[in-house]
Amino acid sequence: MSREARAKQINRMTYHLPEPIAAKVKDSLADWQANGKTQRLWQRDPSLWSGRDEARWLGWLGITNGELADAQRFTRIAEVARSGAFSHVLLLGMGGSSLGPEVMRETFGIVPGFPELHVLDSTDPAQVKALENSVDLARTLFIVSSKSGSTLEPNIFEQYFFERVAQAVGEKEAGKRFVAITDPNSKMQDVAAGDGFRRVFFGWPNIGGRYSVLSDFGLVPAAAMGVDVPDFLDRTDAMVRACMPTVPVKDNPGVVLGNVLGVAGKQFGRDKLTILASPGIASLGAWLEQLVAESTGKEGQGLIPIDREATNGLGVYGRDRIFVYVKLQSDADAAHGELARALEQAGHPVIRVTLQDRIDLGQELFRWEIATAVAGSILGIHPFDQPDVEASKTATRKLTAAYEETGALPDETPFFTAGGISLFTDEANQAALARAIKGPPTLAAYLGAHLERLRPNDYFALLAYLEMNEAHARPLAQIRERVLSAKHVATCLEFGPRFLHSTGQAYKGGPNTGVFVQITCDDAADLPVPGQKYTFGVVKAAQARGDFDVLAQRGRRVLRAHLSGDLEAGLETLRTATIQALASAAPVKAG
Repeated sequence: MSREARAKQINRMTYHLPEPIAAKVKDSLADWQANGKTQRLWQRDPSLWSGRDEARWLGWLGITNGELADAQRFTRIAEVARSGAFSHVLLLGMGGSSLGPEVMRETFGIVPGFPELHVLDSTDPAQVKALENSVDLARTLFIVSSKSGSTLEPNIFEQYFFERVAQAVGEKEAGKRFVAITDPNSKMQDVAAGDGFRRVFFGWPNIGGRYSVLSDFGLVPAAAMGVDVPDFLDRTDAMVRACMPTVPVKDNPGVVLGNVLGVAGKQFGRDKLTILASPGIASLGAWLEQLVAESTGKEGQGLIPIDREATNGLGVYGRDRIFVYVKLQSDADAAHGELARALEQAGHPVIRVTLQDRIDLGQELFRWEIATAVAGSILGIHPFDQPDVEASKTATRKLTAAYEETGALPDETPFFTAGGISLFTDEANQAALARAIKGPPTLAAYLGAHLERLRPNDYFALLAYLEMNEAHARPLAQIRERVLSAKHVATCLEFGPRFLHSTGQAYKGGPNTGVFVQITCDDAADLPVPGQKYTFGVVKAAQARGDFDVLAQRGRRVLRAHLSGDLEAGLETLRTATIQALASAAPVKAG
């Protein structure tokens, strides 16, 4: 089949919009057509956005042709992976280097004849150790993935696992079990050369991290786990061609989606992008979170992605929502389908996308990249930078540097402690809580006072610096569901530090509509970082503190709950106190 014929075989998208939004979207599409804005996007015209350096970050527009031109390297790494020498592939990365491979892993599963792909994107020592224990170090292919090559987490992951593998097989043999993906001339390239890595794959310097999933950062891990990358790219190219400027705007799937998102968010306050995904592609939501939040959440604007939220009936949804229902055609998913229909009937904007096959996942990745760039233009922001992510990194580096000098993080004092939970915040937030608290100062009373700060069109976010597993996610999801049911506001659950490279940008730089509870814990056991005084636990603590400090500096409503002792018991105490706090809470009135 020719590329031209295949270009017509793209994932279906429909949308149902209330009349006022539909009319404005129609006007916006007409403006894009009349003023040649799709052409300007493909011509990399920075004036379409903020007029700064946007042009240097649009290499992803030519990604399919560029990657297909040398597709043999994907065949070669696939042959290495399936040689029998490896039982697992472990990707070490963060944000744009990890979320794409995670979607591949969860969507395609274990491919017969190929090793199983795992992804490490957390500095939590329990999570690092759990992944170490899940693989055979001597028979694991490690992919160290870092675009800049200087990101803290991939570097300390490499230090730790290279030392562990060298202990198992010897230093000369260890390098044969490592490959790197990084931009040319980066620090990681030097590390790979020094440690004798099997190979270095290079990213495109003109593609930012979150737009890099269709480059080697996403495709090398996909090939290693058994995805047919040339076929994947060929299918993706159908969407690339459908989004080109030769296609009329009204028929351009990426431009239409971006106009719907941008107009609904900017002109109608529908800025809580609520993702409903069928089971076979449920992991797509985490990737969309990063792309949309990190791209649009800045300068006090942005779309806030809401992923994996409980579906508690129509009554909990405010008029700040826009819904996207993404379905794999073969999935049985009646519940989400019925909810989408009910939402449409209730007057909510609903976008529906159907993937014909898992191999068509790349089409959605590219459609959403175009749509996010278009939405950024409508919002009038730079969709390719991430200034507030950098602010958190800077705060973390200061704390880890202080630890290297003194052997300790700065002292901190809670303003309340009970039942193994200590509460921390800055002076401004503490004063606000003191004014709002009702009755004796208890954990439930402080949580209730904090949640009473929710206003119309706000959202609530749990930021949990814990090992990401089902045992920890379950009580946190119950807290989230209880807030949704009681307050009728959008809710988020994020595990740190991975969200720092994702939604963390929008939480700090986007609209000041979030109410945050950060959760930290004592680590039952810690792990050393070779060559450093600090440990993985210290790095995680520094990341949490840096995150909190920047949130507070940005005037965010934030409270930190530190769980001491038994973590599961602490989570249950927090869950129970939240239920008590919300027992008589009234919903936030719709804005």
